[in-house]
Amino acid sequence: MVAAAGAGGDVGLQPRVVSGGRVGLETRADLAVHGVRMTAPVSRRAGAGPSDDGHVVLAGRGVALPIVPTSRYEVAGGRLLFDGTDLGVPVEPVRRPRFYDLRTADGIPYEKIARLHGRDVLATTVLQTCVRYQEPDRCRFCAVEESLRAGATIRLKTPEQLAEVAEAAVRLDGVRQMVLTTGSTAAPDRGARLLVPVVRAVLDAVPGLPIQVQCEPPADLAAIGELWAAGATAIGIHVESLDDAVRARWTPGKATVPLARYEEAWAEAVRVFGRNRVSTYLLVGLGEDPDELVAGAERLIGMGVYPFVVPFRPLAGTLATERDGAVAPDPAVVADVTRRVAAALRAAGMRGGDQGAGCAACGACSALPEAGG
Repeated sequence: MVAAAGAGGDVGLQPRVVSGGRVGLETRADLAVHGVRMTAPVSRRAGAGPSDDGHVVLAGRGVALPIVPTSRYEVAGGRLLFDGTDLGVPVEPVRRPRFYDLRTADGIPYEKIARLHGRDVLATTVLQTCVRYQEPDRCRFCAVEESLRAGATIRLKTPEQLAEVAEAAVRLDGVRQMVLTTGSTAAPDRGARLLVPVVRAVLDAVPGLPIQVQCEPPADLAAIGELWAAGATAIGIHVESLDDAVRARWTPGKATVPLARYEEAWAEAVRVFGRNRVSTYLLVGLGEDPDELVAGAERLIGMGVYPFVVPFRPLAGTLATERDGAVAPDPAVVADVTRRVAAALRAAGMRGGDQGAGCAACGACSALPEAGG
């Protein structure tokens, strides 16, 4: 693994601000790896995706940043500071959404059903358990069941609950898109069909709300068409790495699904949803050669799949952190990979914002928007 000094340690890249108070790619990569010191009204700990973070509006864009008490970066007085020096970048924590104050008729707080991500994305894990969560199959960077054990969420969210929360989040807090993911199941659809009635219910309550669904490649590819027919805008089928050795180490359960099966699912998803309405996570820092990672991303782009490049983050409650002692990647590597992938995306005419909904459309967890992707 390409390692850095660790979160909060020496910053590998000099902070750079471009004209207009925007953050340069190098600084954005540094922030993604080393995090910031701040108080964040909207934050998230543990879960199925990037967490242990705070949500801010950084230079006008919604961003999720790791909260690291020892970081040399700090958010204070509406500005981004580095070692106490004002970098000239406006930043404000996202305010606590009003829908968090509401409860369902049976007393469940809305924030246990769905959470605000970035500044205007509503996200939820419909099924908060995963058939792969027990060792030896568990993905080493995942904490999907830890938030359930902590009482921060409920195991299974119903279509009716999610429709109710989505309507309130749009009406009260200006939410503009929604992300529905799920822990994997042992069923042939891997849990994808759990999302179908949710999409329908949410769109009945909030017509026109862009929704991204996320799932493993279903053994029955017809499930992809069912998600589209229900009204989903985009789909994420996340592989994390295109290197089989890396997959075997980091995602041992998912690695039993061959890459060829992912390629079949991506191809079907592009056929159904369209080019640049399909995405996959690629994590920088799992040990994959950066040049091979970029080459793999370029192949995905050629298929019409958006490679959402994000640095690996050591999160609380994961095997990578609790047992492996894994550390975040070198920010310089993150910036280099991100820059090259963004260039390939621009050449192909693919922008994350054009996905309509989902991680690429939001962009809060990646430096791709700063690189023009």
